[in-house]
Amino acid sequence: MHSSIHKTVLPNGLTVISEFVPGVRSVSAGVWVKAGSRCETTRNKGIAHFLEHMVFKGTEKFSALKIAHSLEETGGSLNAYTSKEHTVFYAQSLDTQLSKTITVLSDLVCRPLLREKDIEHEKAVVLEEIHAVEDTPEDYIFDLFQEKLFPKQSMGFPILGTTKSVQTFDRALLVDFWKTFYSPQNIILSVAGNVQHDALVRLAERRFVFRNAGKSCRMARPTAAVNIQLEIPDTVNQCHICTGVESIPYAAEDRYPAIALNAWLGSGMSSRLFQAIREKRGLAYSVYSYVDFFKDTGIFSFYLGTDVRKASKAQKILRKELERLTETPLKESVVKKIKSQLKGNILLGLESTQRRMSRMAKNEIYFQRLISLEESIEKIEHINSKFLLETAQKIFIMKNFNTVMMRPNA
Repeated sequence: MHSSIHKTVLPNGLTVISEFVPGVRSVSAGVWVKAGSRCETTRNKGIAHFLEHMVFKGTEKFSALKIAHSLEETGGSLNAYTSKEHTVFYAQSLDTQLSKTITVLSDLVCRPLLREKDIEHEKAVVLEEIHAVEDTPEDYIFDLFQEKLFPKQSMGFPILGTTKSVQTFDRALLVDFWKTFYSPQNIILSVAGNVQHDALVRLAERRFVFRNAGKSCRMARPTAAVNIQLEIPDTVNQCHICTGVESIPYAAEDRYPAIALNAWLGSGMSSRLFQAIREKRGLAYSVYSYVDFFKDTGIFSFYLGTDVRKASKAQKILRKELERLTETPLKESVVKKIKSQLKGNILLGLESTQRRMSRMAKNEIYFQRLISLEESIEKIEHINSKFLLETAQKIFIMKNFNTVMMRPNA
């Protein structure tokens, strides 16, 4: 293991990982709970995200106002998010505030009040969040796409839940999810910055005291749909198109080639799709690709925002570019540029303690070990045109592609 990164598993099962970063006066800390929307059922869609909200309404030690002030008053920040497979509570603060940071984070996950009166209040907040997404077609189209890609499965559930499901939440449902999954064996504390590992472990032992026995989230391998073609008339002014296919898991050997294909196709203004569809032909304002990896599957998708009269042509060009990738190897000079871009992204990311913190946690979740910078760079260096061609052929099977389009009414 890298000399500046250390890992300790506490007697209660909680995993503590830290990285000392010289030359900084800050720490980025994250509590990673291995439970997200994939741990939900039809009955409690959105409960993981709702619980993320609810812990901020008050804990045994802190009121909601004190939580809000706890780190901000010294220039720090505190936030959280929910994904398909985990919920993350994260903070950035001065190194002198590490004890307070760990105290606040531990109280959020170990000792939330989850009061009935706060549940009713927060329902209104989350419903507004759902409405905000529904009013933003470029975001909402991805929820619709994933719902159709993984129909009637937790993998396809919207992370926020639905208006109907959120309205049914009560304290019993909330507490049950918290007691089931917020337990030490399901949690990783990851900290990067000016931190001493032994001191962090002592803090964690004192603060992360759980009453929950809990259990691990068992995620059933999802079954992806193929060749779904759905058009939804809506009160929008342009076509919003999401098209894509099931991809590969996080720990797959060809993950880096998939990331490379994403960089080449639709990541940034220099990408192939941006240049071919927007810059060369003016067929879309927004065009990009998106790759996401999970424990046992993945998603490779594409977004187009275009005029209804240009939608068909834009999609044909997208399809043509994908077919070309599966038929003709990229020139090695192009592959060299892609590899340079990926290495640059990794190295620039190391300047952020928050990125370092996230990287350590994800490595632990998906690999149960540290993936060193050298190992990541080596995997990128091994990418060549043949490897990219084989990965494109594996993922971009055009007959399997699913497309969801929101188009203007009439």
